[in-house]
Amino acid sequence: MISREMELYLSRPWTKNYDEGVPPDVDVTYMPLYSVLDRTVAGSPDADALIFFGRRIKYRELGDASDRFAAFLRRLGLGKGDVVALLLPNSPQFVIAYYGALKAGCILTPMNPLYTPREIAHQASDADAKAIVALDLFWDKVRASGYEFRHAVVAGLEEYMPAYIRPLYKAKMRGQIPRRIEGHNVARFRDALREPPLRERAPVDPHSDVATLMYTGGTTGTPKGAEITHANIVANLHQIEAILRPVSRRLGVERHVLIGILPWFHIYGQVTVMHFGIFIGAAVVAFPRFDPVEAMRAVEKYRATLFHGVPTLYTALLNHPKFHKFDMRSLIACISGAAPLPGEVARRFEEATGARLREGYGLTETAVVTHVNPILGKYKVGSIGLPIPSTYAAVADPESPTLLKPGEVGEIVVSGPQVMRGYHNRPEENAAAFFECCGLRWFRTGDMGYMDEDGYFYVVDRKKDLIKYKGYSVYPREIEEVLYGHECVREAAVIGVPDPEAGEVPKAYVALKQDCVGRVTEEDIRAYLKERLAAYKVPKKVEFREDLPKSAVGKVLRRKLKEEAQA
Repeated sequence: MISREMELYLSRPWTKNYDEGVPPDVDVTYMPLYSVLDRTVAGSPDADALIFFGRRIKYRELGDASDRFAAFLRRLGLGKGDVVALLLPNSPQFVIAYYGALKAGCILTPMNPLYTPREIAHQASDADAKAIVALDLFWDKVRASGYEFRHAVVAGLEEYMPAYIRPLYKAKMRGQIPRRIEGHNVARFRDALREPPLRERAPVDPHSDVATLMYTGGTTGTPKGAEITHANIVANLHQIEAILRPVSRRLGVERHVLIGILPWFHIYGQVTVMHFGIFIGAAVVAFPRFDPVEAMRAVEKYRATLFHGVPTLYTALLNHPKFHKFDMRSLIACISGAAPLPGEVARRFEEATGARLREGYGLTETAVVTHVNPILGKYKVGSIGLPIPSTYAAVADPESPTLLKPGEVGEIVVSGPQVMRGYHNRPEENAAAFFECCGLRWFRTGDMGYMDEDGYFYVVDRKKDLIKYKGYSVYPREIEEVLYGHECVREAAVIGVPDPEAGEVPKAYVALKQDCVGRVTEEDIRAYLKERLAAYKVPKKVEFREDLPKSAVGKVLRRKLKEEAQA
C-alpha cells in the first residue's frame, strides 16, 4: 500500500514550477559516452570546441586526436574494462585522453592534481589502474607513489598553447618540470598522437558498462569509487539540456560559450562543463587553474553565456578589486553547486552582472545534477531548487525507508537515470546507500533537508555534521548562512566540538574581509549571532583564520577543521 507521503512525491508537485517549456520527463537517447563527441564532430566539425590560452581547437581536431589516442591505447594492449588514470588539469589533453580511452573501451579514473603520492597510490590500487596519463609537473609524484602502472603517458601544457606563449611558459616553469622523463613503459603525449586514427569503436552497453570511476568522500573520509555508467552521464546531459533549451530560445542564444574553471577531475565540472559543452556543440574556454582576472577577461572577450562555479569562487570574484572593470553581461546563467550558496552572495553577484545566479544540487553518485532552481522562474533563496526532469526526490527517515511529510526534516533521497550503479567493491556501503520503494531504486544522499509545499528542496546539513547540543539538533549550515550576512565575513564554517557536559558545542571559524581584519572581534561576531539565532545555536567560540581549508573545487572542508580541533 502506497502512503499518502509517497503519493505526493510520486506526483512530482515541483514540475508545475518549471520554467515554461521544460518537460517533466526527457526522452533520453542512450548511447556510449564517446558517441557524444562523435555526433558533434559529424555535425559541427569546424566549430570551436576548446579555447586554451587563446588557441582555438576545432571539433574536427579534437575528434581526430582522440581517435589517435584510442589507437595508441589499443596498440599497448589496453581495451574493454581496463582502467586509465588521469592526473591532469583542465586542458585539451584531458579531453583527448578521456574520449580516446572511452573509444578504446577503457574506464577512466580522474585524480586530483593536488594528490600526494600516497593518495595517488590508494586510488590507483583501489581502481586497479593499468595506465596513467599525467602532466609532466606531476611526474615525480607518480614515481614517488610506488604504484606500478603498466604504461604511462606524460603531457606538457605547452603542447596546446599558441606558439608565442610556449617560450614564456617554459621559462616560468624552469626547474619545476623534471628534466628526464623516460622508461620502457613511458611515452610522451605528443608521440601517442602519431598513431593512425582508430575508426572502430569498442562495443558498449550504456546501462551496464562503467565509463568512469569517480572517487568521492574526500570531504568526509576515505574516498570510495562511484561506478558511473555511460547511461548515467548521457541521461544527465539530456536532462540539463532540457532545462537550458527553452531558456536559450527565449533569450535568443544560438550557440553557447562555457567557462571551464571548475576542475574536470571532479564530476561537477566534468559533466556540466566538459561533457555538456561537447554535447551541445559549445565552445569551452579551459583554464588549468582559477585566475579571477583571466576568468572575467574571458567572459568579456568570448562573450561567454554559461558559468558554473562554487560559492567561494563567486565570492572571490565579487571581492576582487577589478570585478567591476569587466563586462559580464553576456552571461545568461550562472550555476552554483558543491556547497550552500549564501543568499547575500547571489544577490550581490546578480546586481553587479545582470546574470542569473542559481543554486543547484547534485553528488558524485548522481553524475551529477539532481536539483536546480528555475533560471527564469521563481527562485527561492536558500533552496537547492526543484528536482530536474525524469528525477524523483523525497525526504526519508534516516534510519528507515519511511517517507516524511513536506516541511519535515529528514534525509534527502533521489531516484533517476543519473544515479550511479554503486560503489566499487563496497557491498556493505551499497546496501546502506540504496533502498527499494514503489518500483523505484532510491539513493540516500547523506544530506538532511526538507521539501516545501511548492516542491522546492532545502538542505539543512550533512547527516554526519549534525551537532547534538544538550539534546538539541544544531545545523552548522544555518549558522553559516547567518554569518555570511555579516558585512565583514568573507568565509565561514561551523563544526561541533566535544564537550563533557553538553555533548557537543558549536564552534565557528571565520575569515574576515581584508579591510575588517583587526576591527572585528570574537564578541562582535557572537553579538551579531545572538540577535539572529536561538541561544543554543550561538557558537561558544569563534576563531579567526586567514583562510579556511578547502577541497579542489572550493568546498570548505569541515572535516579538516574537526581533525584540527580533535588534535
